[in-house]
Amino acid sequence: MAIRRILTVDNAADLAVLKQKSVPVEAVTDETRALMDDMLETMYAAPGIGLAAVQIGVPERIIVMDLAREGEEPAPRYYVNPEIVRKNDQLAPYEEGCLSVPDIYETVERPDQVHLRYLDYNGKLVEEDADGLYAVCIQHEMDHLEGVLFIDHLSRLKRERAITKVKKAARAA
Repeated sequence: MAIRRILTVDNAADLAVLKQKSVPVEAVTDETRALMDDMLETMYAAPGIGLAAVQIGVPERIIVMDLAREGEEPAPRYYVNPEIVRKNDQLAPYEEGCLSVPDIYETVERPDQVHLRYLDYNGKLVEEDADGLYAVCIQHEMDHLEGVLFIDHLSRLKRERAITKVKKAARAA
């Protein structure tokens, strides 16, 4: 396993990759699992609760997540070719952040429940319901697969402010 560099919005080349639509994975292979292992290690090191493959420069439809709270046993989850089958009409506001938009947190409204379909770590087809933080996180990560960042859900002014803050912080580092 290896920790990979996370692409960020302050770098034009990174942003161009982050805005790409990710391609489906043909089959879950040992190579796919090795990538997911690297993604999980990268996410934990950042630290974060979700990471899409495109965030480490691999525009494939792969996500890893772990919503375990501090002090709880890790509970890694793997999603290959995830899709939302149904969404609830009820929207809920959540404060979101993103490893590709470091240290920026803004409220985004998303459906509070979704029904998912995806392949797991071993390529098994899974269907399940998600609500609360799980629903928010999976939708946030699935946006990445479409080339959409959480700041794209904000007003133009808030989005530009967020990018400016990230650029300033990167220059100061």
